[in-house]
Amino acid sequence: MTMKITRIHAWPVELHLVRPYTISYETIEKATNVFVRIETDAGIAGSGCAAPDLPVTGETSDTVLDAIDNRAAAILCGADPLRWALLVEQLRAALGNQPSARAALDMAVFDIVARKADMPLWKMLGGYRDSIETSVTIGIMSTEETVAAAREWAAKGFRCLKIKGGRSVDEDVDRVLKVREAVGDGAELRFDANQGFNVRDALLFVQRTRAARLELLEQPTPSGEPELLGAVTRAVPIPVMADESLITVRDAFRLARNEFVDMVNIKLMKVGGIADALHANSVARAAGLEVMVSCMDEAGLAVAAGLNFALARPNVAYADLDGHLEFTDDPTRDAVMIRDGYLIAPAAPGLGFELPPPD
Repeated sequence: MTMKITRIHAWPVELHLVRPYTISYETIEKATNVFVRIETDAGIAGSGCAAPDLPVTGETSDTVLDAIDNRAAAILCGADPLRWALLVEQLRAALGNQPSARAALDMAVFDIVARKADMPLWKMLGGYRDSIETSVTIGIMSTEETVAAAREWAAKGFRCLKIKGGRSVDEDVDRVLKVREAVGDGAELRFDANQGFNVRDALLFVQRTRAARLELLEQPTPSGEPELLGAVTRAVPIPVMADESLITVRDAFRLARNEFVDMVNIKLMKVGGIADALHANSVARAAGLEVMVSCMDEAGLAVAAGLNFALARPNVAYADLDGHLEFTDDPTRDAVMIRDGYLIAPAAPGLGFELPPPD
């Protein structure tokens, strides 16, 4: 018997941070996510969440809502969600330039499929591991504040810290070295310049932070000039990872083909959901590139979708799924379970969390 989608709810929720954080090109105090609930005639509902980011995905919550209500609904209503590959292709054609809107719908459809199979989504997608360590992010702030934040996260059991920078090489070097002194050898340190360096700055930064033993350097140079990433990758002794340079599956192919990076950062909100994340991951694996699964400023539900994908595939070596941790008013915070810095696989079917319909 064919299952049919009967209704789609989509609504925005403004989420506020405990403390604002700064990256190389902006300061974030709050974020608006769009929650999605897709209902079927079989009594099974799927949940999804979009985290639009104008500088990265080119979207706002208003454009996401418009895309879902005025384009996606016509495709999905009456369709069989178990034919997810067909729906993903149709949504790509209709919403190709709105990846976070596609991601929300994609994860909701996958949620339905896994619930129908009575399986956690991470198992349905492959079930490679049942937990993964996540990093936590420390935004750009003074050295003293950075060290205090690092100690605070370490005291909570997190052993992998990602430090943001890209505005000043001197200040970034000082912050990284002081954090290493503060947390000792028991923590992994990553650094994300968010496109803030040129090649010379990146090389100087890596040279001057050797004593900190950084695990990786993320997106040091501008996304529009991938050859600069290649110049850094070829010149430094630590792995270099693309983030903003990877928006589509084709971007993953170009980065891999030209050997511009050692690693790629896959975010569901950038590539358009789980289906395309699987494709990007396959490209990376074929090229011998390690993968990090990361997030935007996302509610727990969206982070849970990224986690289910990360747990499923053996090529995913790293997770940076902390986007929900400092929201004060996330209605889906409980969608993700963390223990001593590790994200734990959900036991319930689907994404492991059911989003109730809006009031």
